[in-house]
Amino acid sequence: MRLRLALALALMAATPAAAERLVTGLSEDNVSITASFDGSDILIYGAVKREEPIPGGPRLEVIVTVEGPSTPVVVRRKDRRWGIWVNTQSVTVDSAPSFYEVATTGPLGRILSETEDLRHKISIPRKVRSVGAPQDVTDSQAFTDALIRLKEEKGAYELSQGAVELSEQTLFRTDIALPANLTEGAYETRIFLLRDRKVIDRRSEIIQVRKVGLERMVYRIARDFPVSNGILALVIAALAGWGASVAFRYVRS
Repeated sequence: MRLRLALALALMAATPAAAERLVTGLSEDNVSITASFDGSDILIYGAVKREEPIPGGPRLEVIVTVEGPSTPVVVRRKDRRWGIWVNTQSVTVDSAPSFYEVATTGPLGRILSETEDLRHKISIPRKVRSVGAPQDVTDSQAFTDALIRLKEEKGAYELSQGAVELSEQTLFRTDIALPANLTEGAYETRIFLLRDRKVIDRRSEIIQVRKVGLERMVYRIARDFPVSNGILALVIAALAGWGASVAFRYVRS
């Protein structure tokens, strides 16, 4: 009897007094790319599920990330040699998302610790990964920083601090704007619940981005039959040039 009581007390002590869990949803989980596609706004929302009243202490924070398909990217450095700009060094960034946005309830450095960022790879610098570099490159981090800067200038990488609305420490929402030049594939949405700069729960959702209609057909032909697609493009260009010349002669006459 004493042993059972001791085990019960130990289990109670090990269980958080007020467990807080995420319940999340998306306004849509499929995005279709058509000829008239000019981007899409995704509403990401949710609530914090509790079995007990809101505990005291540091307030809750929420971080939402949306990540497009990742691929290796070669970053080259150009130097001026003999009066012209030439590629002198290059570094392959092993994993770089085609799109990455981070939305938060507050300043990222204030609500997220370095340890948690390293564990979950939430911030933009942590998400872009470069493992190795050629021996003649001593500043490989500069190449990664340059890639991030270029992606930010194009709007592909963005940190939106304060873009997540959190009401009554329970309900939250944010809008993520997906650009028109999306890469086809699965976009992972991660939602993190934090307290005292630590992640206490997380959820993941997938948004499928697919080309449809004529765009899908052209994409598949270009991917599966590159030689035939190249020949077809030359034929179309030749016909377009011939048609333009005939029309020009007709107008002049």
